[in-house]
Amino acid sequence: MYDKNKETDMGTIIKRTTDPERAQSRRTQVLDAAAICFARSGFHGASMAEISKQAGMSAGHIYNYFDNKDAIIMAFVAIRVEEVTHKIANVSQQDDPLAFMVGQLDDIVDEHLDGAYWGLSLEIFAEAARNPVIAAALQAADADARVKLHALLARGRAQRGLASDDATIAARTEAIITMFNGLPLRGLHHPALDRAGMVDALGVAMKALLMS
Repeated sequence: MYDKNKETDMGTIIKRTTDPERAQSRRTQVLDAAAICFARSGFHGASMAEISKQAGMSAGHIYNYFDNKDAIIMAFVAIRVEEVTHKIANVSQQDDPLAFMVGQLDDIVDEHLDGAYWGLSLEIFAEAARNPVIAAALQAADADARVKLHALLARGRAQRGLASDDATIAARTEAIITMFNGLPLRGLHHPALDRAGMVDALGVAMKALLMS
């Protein structure tokens, strides 16, 4: 028996399979809309209907790309993992990766104090405190970042003839991650903080952690 709904479903599957660029564009469209809605209404306050309206597509269309809001947050976590991986790979290619990291502090501070950055991050962190699936995704992302940063620091410090044993590198890796994880909270609690002074102070701390 002819079933128009089945034909539509199959057509959607074929389109998504044969047109990955369009599918990725649609996913990005949904994620951009979700970021705005989460910032405005919070994760639990933002409904799929609100996200669909912001994205300019039907809720049913969104479900072609994301099963639910948890899946949208998981996509944001995956994007952050990709961003961190790209940044660490870029630093690794530098002749003096440790000095390069210190030289990038202006950009790092700007990024972490940007409300668009920390607003979404805090929503994800808050949801992770309640949702073990999101928590596990964040923990896996953190573990991946630690491994990559650990290797980067070990190579950079060995290049300078500094202690590069696992215990030293692990402790300094944790300290660096802790500093940058704390920046969004400072942006929230003290939006008028002295950004230039923060960059200078972090430069002192980073040089001590990386190069001593």
